[in-house]
Amino acid sequence: MMTDDINNLANTTDTALGKAVDYPSAYAPELLFAIPRAAGRTELGLSLGHEVDDVLPFAGEDMWTAYEISWCNFQGKPQVVVGEFILPCDSPFIVESKSLKLYLNSLNQHRFVSLQAARQTIADDLSRVAGSPVVVQLYSIDEYARKGLTVFGGQCLDELDVDCSVYQPDADLLKLADSIKSSDEPVGETLYSHLMKSNCPVTGQPDWATIVVRYRGRPICHHSLLRYIVSYREHQGFHEHCVERVFLDILKRCQPSSLVVSARYTRRGGLDINPTRTLGSESVDWARTGRQ
Repeated sequence: MMTDDINNLANTTDTALGKAVDYPSAYAPELLFAIPRAAGRTELGLSLGHEVDDVLPFAGEDMWTAYEISWCNFQGKPQVVVGEFILPCDSPFIVESKSLKLYLNSLNQHRFVSLQAARQTIADDLSRVAGSPVVVQLYSIDEYARKGLTVFGGQCLDELDVDCSVYQPDADLLKLADSIKSSDEPVGETLYSHLMKSNCPVTGQPDWATIVVRYRGRPICHHSLLRYIVSYREHQGFHEHCVERVFLDILKRCQPSSLVVSARYTRRGGLDINPTRTLGSESVDWARTGRQ
């Protein structure tokens, strides 16, 4: 998203972006704040992706995990769950994370007749703001614990001995492996790094992530990919836009025949955001890493 767009959002008088606010004491769906995907995608040279004639160069979704969801049953007894919200990448809007936290806290004293009623209310409210259907799953604490943690398959790049001096995204850092000849057979690889860091464009706070790149095609130079990932270190961008930039830069520079880029961000304010972009319908592993 461009700097002027971010400043306009943060200065909007009827939103909580960039401001100290009181937490709500009653159900308040009006707190949810939509951010158009179009602004960040225009910067990347993309069409809006939600008009009839628009075709995005990727598929995918954003999976949010909400660790602080509570409400009361009709007897006034508190209920607590962990939620997963899945937004399609072609939705016109994303939901600003602080507004989502405030909205979820507005449920704390609200009474629902059942877990299903709470789930439906959250799904309806998020879908309205995103402009597309949002899938909502709610888990008891024990159910969610049984989902466990994962170590990604493939090769971790973090122990490579590389010099890093660029800390704004630079697609020119991406290179194919030097030994590649046009006649070489394509390879399939899964590469990942825990060194992904960007900064929130609204608050300036750091956003940490594990990023996974799974592709098939001419081999990508591992050193160059790690330098490229590190180059986001001082970049200001929403999680979703960062992953889309990574995807498009790899697609353009390395021209793989298949590609999945997925980032698992650490939580902030009881929320984490985990975007995935793919060339097709490749499967996605949403399992948590040790930092989630």
